[in-house]
Amino acid sequence: MRNCRQDRYQTTEFLIFIGRSCHGVEAIADNLFVCDPNGQIKKDAGRNAAVSLDFRRESLVMLENKLENNVESPDMDFQAGAGGTVTTVSTMPVQDKILEISPVREFLEYLQYERHFSAHTVKCYSADLRQFVEYVKGDPDINADQHGTISVPEGMSPSAGIANILLEMNVNTIRAFLAYLSEKNYSKTSSARKLATLRSFYKFLTRRGYLESSPVTVIRTPRQEKRLPRFLEPEQIQKLLSCPDTNNLLGARDRAILETLYSSGLRVSELVALNLNDVDFLGEVLHLRGKGKKERIAPIGPSALQAIQRYLTFRDVDPRKQSFDQHALLINKHGKRLSTRSVRRKLDKYLRQAGLDPRISPHTLRHSFATHMLNNGADLRVVQELLGHRSLSTTQVYTHLTTSHMKEVYENAHPREKSWNDD
Repeated sequence: MRNCRQDRYQTTEFLIFIGRSCHGVEAIADNLFVCDPNGQIKKDAGRNAAVSLDFRRESLVMLENKLENNVESPDMDFQAGAGGTVTTVSTMPVQDKILEISPVREFLEYLQYERHFSAHTVKCYSADLRQFVEYVKGDPDINADQHGTISVPEGMSPSAGIANILLEMNVNTIRAFLAYLSEKNYSKTSSARKLATLRSFYKFLTRRGYLESSPVTVIRTPRQEKRLPRFLEPEQIQKLLSCPDTNNLLGARDRAILETLYSSGLRVSELVALNLNDVDFLGEVLHLRGKGKKERIAPIGPSALQAIQRYLTFRDVDPRKQSFDQHALLINKHGKRLSTRSVRRKLDKYLRQAGLDPRISPHTLRHSFATHMLNNGADLRVVQELLGHRSLSTTQVYTHLTTSHMKEVYENAHPREKSWNDD
């Protein structure tokens, strides 16, 4: 037997979400539920629809049609308390048509405001869902034609029609989407990520009561290709670090970038997020903000600190100093915070100068940091902490060793080899 008070609360919460005023919600909830003295829904109550899937879907269509026609509710007085307004994903700087689809928008808001995912992660989820929606719009087995026209009931907006199709999705369509990705030569890693997005999306819809079960549950994640991370030898690192001209502001900055990436094994996003007060010269550590907005402290070597100090010396005497970003550690030629893309461009420039593999990325320096630490005897768990990995299994990918190092260890440790060398 379902609990009347619990269902009444959930319905009230959902009515507020779709734009009903607080005083109007109470009347609607009263009409939906008739309870007995024990708090249970009466079986003979003709209007006790509870929070059925049909009710939620009808409410969803109401919301979609209202948004499609840009009709504002006359009693939107349920916004955030104390006179504030609710900030949603739809108010983000980058506007996206995908946000017009209510289940998708609600999911992205959940990721951003309840799970506290970074803006970059939310953007990736949005891109994956956009691609899935575009595929669904062009699927002739779902739509009336192959030109992306969704066949929807009369009176229903296009975005409401797409929302309805997403809610009625079946496992065969999702499998067909994965086959489509394979035909387009997407890697298994990319396909697995997109499937993970759909898995999270439909799990969210199931938990919120839009669906009875997820159509993704029975689909297995594609087996991943195990590839060893690419890394540079210490000699190649030294060659790369010596490329920037440290006799000017930008050259000194570029040397500081390369030194810091390798010295502390930073992600490039962590590097560009550094502020001036995040560098502790006395303690020789960096205060970092990593994935999931997690903060950690990472040691930094004297060579990197010396490179940063030289860069800051040029920066302090620059006549444009007052116009520079007063918080960012690394700035571009316009005095604004450096972007991850700019770091990649600078690295490409020095790779060409050094004659190194152009496929090397800023993350390769992180791989090199971890590999060299482990090759020189660092404990795996220590490296895990230095890299900011949540799971040890993520760090274990770096336990590969170079052939020369394995041979050296073998010759020094194997009893037969030791006795042969002694002779």
